[in-house]
Amino acid sequence: MRAAPTILHLDMDAFFAAAEQAAKPSLRGKPVIVGGLGPRGVVATASYEARRFGVHSAMPMAQARRLAPNAAYLVPRFSLYRAVSEQVMELLRGLSPLVEPLSLDEAFVDLEAGGSAHDAVGARAAGEQLRRDIHAVTGLTGSVGLAGSKMLAKIASEEAKPDGLVLIEPGTERELLGPKSVRILPGVGPATGEHLRRAGMTTVADLAAAGEDELVRLLGRAHGESLYRMAMGYDDRPVVAERDAKSVSVEDTFDVDLHDRVRVRMEVERLAERCVQRLRGAGRSGRTVVLKVRRYDFSTLTRSETLRGPTDDPVVVREAAARLLEAVDTTGGVRLLGVGVTGLADYTQEDLFAQAAAEAAERAVGERDAVERAGAAGAGVPAAHSGAGGTGSGESGAVGGPGVPVGPPEVDGRARPGGSAGAPPRQGDGVAAPPAGESGGRPEAAPPDLRDHAGPRPGGGLGGAGGADDGVVAAEIGLGDHGGPGVQAASSAGEGRVGPAGGRPVSTAGEAGEAGGTAGRAGAGPDSARMAGGEARRWSAGEDVRHARYGAGWVQGSGLGRVTVRFEEPGSAPGRVRTFWADDPELEPSDPLPLVPGQSSWPASLPKSRSVEGGGGSARP
Repeated sequence: MRAAPTILHLDMDAFFAAAEQAAKPSLRGKPVIVGGLGPRGVVATASYEARRFGVHSAMPMAQARRLAPNAAYLVPRFSLYRAVSEQVMELLRGLSPLVEPLSLDEAFVDLEAGGSAHDAVGARAAGEQLRRDIHAVTGLTGSVGLAGSKMLAKIASEEAKPDGLVLIEPGTERELLGPKSVRILPGVGPATGEHLRRAGMTTVADLAAAGEDELVRLLGRAHGESLYRMAMGYDDRPVVAERDAKSVSVEDTFDVDLHDRVRVRMEVERLAERCVQRLRGAGRSGRTVVLKVRRYDFSTLTRSETLRGPTDDPVVVREAAARLLEAVDTTGGVRLLGVGVTGLADYTQEDLFAQAAAEAAERAVGERDAVERAGAAGAGVPAAHSGAGGTGSGESGAVGGPGVPVGPPEVDGRARPGGSAGAPPRQGDGVAAPPAGESGGRPEAAPPDLRDHAGPRPGGGLGGAGGADDGVVAAEIGLGDHGGPGVQAASSAGEGRVGPAGGRPVSTAGEAGEAGGTAGRAGAGPDSARMAGGEARRWSAGEDVRHARYGAGWVQGSGLGRVTVRFEEPGSAPGRVRTFWADDPELEPSDPLPLVPGQSSWPASLPKSRSVEGGGGSARP
């Protein structure tokens, strides 16, 4: 315990959600919820506007949607959060060499070690200046707590939220802590809190009055002694600049319980590969492999195996995880799987058998490829096209007879995925669209000002040939042109969505049915063909994108081969919304923009955003 409040705790306010609001002008002042958007997703952060509806971190996303159905729901963008976090940590390192990060948005700082403050007056001045610097550099706000210990500094920052500063003067600790709940102390979770409540202790003052002996009797020596000291306001833990990781792990929660044993094993092997990638990225190796299985009834099983020595070999970790799985009963279904490595070290003890097996597998793959190339050359078919249309291909003979390469028909001068003769042409590219009503045609796109609600069209619109179910577009979030949040309604046949003039307009249900004829009405029109081809990119709600014509924007929602983008940048006015085909070549993933425009300190290279091929929609937590 220090005589001066020179330990600072910084906690950014609703960090993920605040960063999204700063990056997306149309979301400012609106409820924003960041987290996994799948049926088993969990809330990572909720903006203060969303918290008024009762939404909070770690809440199931399904419950959050019930409480705040009109909020904007976004998947996390960790590349942006890491970049902003690095800016904040750099400001903290300017105050002291002793900075202890707890997460991307939270850290302790020893002001005395850096000479930034030696008394309460200096500490308050340093804290206020830090808040101003953070807002100037990132455009975000943070809450600051100052005290003589880490525990009290963290409590002070909680009291300061949002966007405030609280300093606890030495000597006032017990008076401050006394009336507060026991849950405010580190190490007191739901189980310990309930145990203490049954013993008649609900406030910190109750713990101090009970005495150390009673707490040791209830909780054990180690926990009881430390809890009593904290209740008295004592905390001698130093600020530590570097903390060694004790384990590396990855886990996935599945939207639907896994019942197939083969699928469960495949997921375990995939998680083992990811775990080793993370392990190698940290420059570490590990000796103990841990498997975590949460079953359909929420019971959680953990199994571990200790190896002969530390390793970072993916084959060794994968095989160990598979052996652990054999001892687990997955009857009834699995909702979560995890693979971890503990007993970390900075060196490896190579497993010669695993290494030899991996080399043999690589040789086998090389030999098989060589045989396939030789066979393709002997048949007179280039190896690169052996699967396109030759007699040895599973797709051969579909069109044009054996030996004739088959590819998707070209539209707009390029191949359309899963192409259909009725795929809509693109306006403005010199390709004349056939009149509406002819097979393969589509009505002329409406002017840009009628893009969002173009009204009924010949052969489409309300009660059109396409049917009300052909053009439904599911989206994660929906925000009108005026910036009002809301869950985006499905776009049905009566709501024609037409792209901007010169762009790639999106057809309504009626147009899709008309373009695809009877097949379109049966659900096998151009959009179905596009998705069946498996080449439509996946766009996540909130993802950064850039369009060749309209510039920077972010994905507002996607589904059925379409993606809706709002074009706006940090510092701009709320932008307009446009809808494109998901595979539009002019639309590309983009890096996050700096939250404060014109910032020279923004990291030069960020991890590239990626869109995964497949359907659009939600993300796993």
